[in-house]
Amino acid sequence: MKKMSLVVMAAGLGSRFGGTKQLAKIGPNGEAILDYAIRDAQSAGIEDIVLIVRNEIAADIESHIKNIHGSEHNCTFVCQDDFGPQRKKPWGTTHAVLSARDAVDEDNSFLLVNADDYYGPASFELASNQLPLLRAGEGMLITFQLAKTLPQSGEVTRGVCDVRNNQLTQIVETTGIGFSPSGEIIASSTGQQFSKEVPVSLNLWGFHSSIMKPLEQQWDRFFSENASSDNSECLLPESIHSLMNAGSLVVKTFSSEEEWAGLTNPEDLEVVQSKIRNLRSL
Repeated sequence: MKKMSLVVMAAGLGSRFGGTKQLAKIGPNGEAILDYAIRDAQSAGIEDIVLIVRNEIAADIESHIKNIHGSEHNCTFVCQDDFGPQRKKPWGTTHAVLSARDAVDEDNSFLLVNADDYYGPASFELASNQLPLLRAGEGMLITFQLAKTLPQSGEVTRGVCDVRNNQLTQIVETTGIGFSPSGEIIASSTGQQFSKEVPVSLNLWGFHSSIMKPLEQQWDRFFSENASSDNSECLLPESIHSLMNAGSLVVKTFSSEEEWAGLTNPEDLEVVQSKIRNLRSL
């Protein structure tokens, strides 16, 4: 069987949260959300873990991983800010994936996740069953029902997906999605209303390692246009969309029934602690 890796994007600044949300204590033993991702991936047969961090928080995350998972944790740490041009704000999720290029074995597949999103064990089991089947030019996305990915109050950004015959045809990063006072799901940024079941991406992707070369081309094109920007980000969904439009990538989708939990704002902490405590006790 081909080797599989879990790549965790944990280099974000956590500006809205007001701190290092990657290490916010969620579980009864001080677990962060990323610890559940590591455990669930390993339980699903994905042994090698790559953590994308930044230099400022690298030591803290390494110490946390050792404390929670032991000294034989089998994690590799990659600093995103060591890859490419220096800037205070990370260059986005496409840049993050490329920073882990040397940590992912050639001709193997890897699962990509956010450090601050809880996906649930069934999502990792679903992904691990499909990951070994990926070949060059193929990707995989685990989608979630929109209503199951929204906080009770506040707004979030979601990659709204168009799926046909279990294949991703379009993904649109949509900001300001949340429940209205009357219970509808609306994007305040556009006024668009969504059904509860519409599939969305939470950046739970699977790729063959050959994705790195076309992503590098996407990054080079982005950087040539945004080299002097302090805030522009090269976002993975946009890069994937471009590759699909060019006919160089096909992304299969698989729907998870799991309920999401995640951290964006400080007031999310107690809600997520309670939700994950209930989900993990089932």
